[in-house]
Amino acid sequence: MPDLDAFVDHIDDDVLRLVFLTCHPALSPESRAALTLRLVGGLTVPEIARAFLTKDTTVGQRISRAKKTLAGESFDLPLGAERQARLDDVMGVLYLIFNEGYTATAGDDWMRPDLCHEAIRLARMLVGLAPEEPEVHGLLALMELQASRTHARTAPDGSPVLLDDQDRRLWDRLMVRRGLAGLDRAMAEAARGRAIGPYVVQAQIAACHARAEQPGDTDWAAIARWYDVLARIGDNPVVEVNRAVAHGRAHGPTAGLAVLDAVAGEKALAGSHLVPSVRGDLLERAGRRDEAAAAFREAAGLTDNAAERTLLTERAVRLESVG
Repeated sequence: MPDLDAFVDHIDDDVLRLVFLTCHPALSPESRAALTLRLVGGLTVPEIARAFLTKDTTVGQRISRAKKTLAGESFDLPLGAERQARLDDVMGVLYLIFNEGYTATAGDDWMRPDLCHEAIRLARMLVGLAPEEPEVHGLLALMELQASRTHARTAPDGSPVLLDDQDRRLWDRLMVRRGLAGLDRAMAEAARGRAIGPYVVQAQIAACHARAEQPGDTDWAAIARWYDVLARIGDNPVVEVNRAVAHGRAHGPTAGLAVLDAVAGEKALAGSHLVPSVRGDLLERAGRRDEAAAAFREAAGLTDNAAERTLLTERAVRLESVG
């Protein structure tokens, strides 16, 4: 474990210092993240609620309680083991900020690049501060590999372009190289006996896409295996939804639907567009066009992002016109 005794003292960036301060041990993990996303990331309560797949009122209460709790706490910068303990929370918050930028949960735009750029900037600072932590390298690699697709993810009119339809010549190859190099560094640190976690695994998945020059070159079997690893790391229904996509592409839509069916009833996913959206894609690949169109219609009615709603509706219309 690296010596982080002077960790925050050497952070010249006020935003990153504030992230460490709001990730206070007096708060629950959920409250820390909600407060930090509100104060540091500038996300609204509804945006934070969608990130956590929970209600607006729940997030509002968490933020209110967190402020009251911290009112009587010292805001001295943490030292030693306490500082190290906050690192995981800091990484989690940065990734949530990145995700809100990568696929906005609400509004008219598919992406909010300013949030992606800020999350990457702060993650690069973390790498410099904790160079022996594989997960820090994994987090930055994951962000860079995903962000490399930015210019290909939207059409000239701002509408979303799905991964298989993207012009991969528009992917930022410098960012891809940086991401792959960061992933190599993460695995090198892991080889020295340091544990990897969800960020390194997700970076491995992103790397499979980055290495494929064409969609048909994608090693979906490897992606499915990495998602199996990710599922074993922690109980996360969103991971299971993505695992259904991977298994559907690697082993056929029936296999993907089996994974999706096992998680579709999860309370955390109630009211989310994720399950019907993925179900629609799997059903379309299985040739069940009418069912797929209905699923896309359902998903379109559940998303708060206008661009995504349009995309899902168009997929439903296309299938209905064929059927």
